[in-house]
Amino acid sequence: MVTMEYIKETFPEIGLIENKELAEGVATAWKRVMDQGGWETLDGIPFTLLIDNPEATLVQHTRMVTKMAIAVAKERNDLDMDLVVSGGLLHDVGKLLEYDRVDGKVVKSEFGKLLRHPVSGAGLALELGLPAKLAHIIAAHSKEGEMVKRIPEAILLNHCDFIDFEIAKTK
Repeated sequence: MVTMEYIKETFPEIGLIENKELAEGVATAWKRVMDQGGWETLDGIPFTLLIDNPEATLVQHTRMVTKMAIAVAKERNDLDMDLVVSGGLLHDVGKLLEYDRVDGKVVKSEFGKLLRHPVSGAGLALELGLPAKLAHIIAAHSKEGEMVKRIPEAILLNHCDFIDFEIAKTK
């Protein structure tokens, strides 16, 4: 069973969230989805199945997007930093439901064929009682967000996510 210590060590950026209840909620979301998806570790999980053998893992991508968003938010100085950090850390949390490991290979799960990670991740956030704005960031970080008016923090996370994805495609 996954521990909260494992989650917090894997994602040290959780410590940057000033609202401690929100920080615990972010860690709980990762723990819950790992337990629900049957993941014992986050090691070796690719951040995308759309690129053959991407260099970055899900953890590396999640942390990169979070750090990029933090850097931009610090420069702007007009965004909710707790939402930026939480959104960065949780934008792809639903991938642990969208993915499955079969014969040592990570593939699209049966659940993932029905619901993409932005939807399942936002649902998880709401289920855990996390703020609606955070669920919005998760839901709107990818193409699903083209159907709603994104809040500023969601705009930032959407762009940081796609910057990292587009650069990964060139490798």
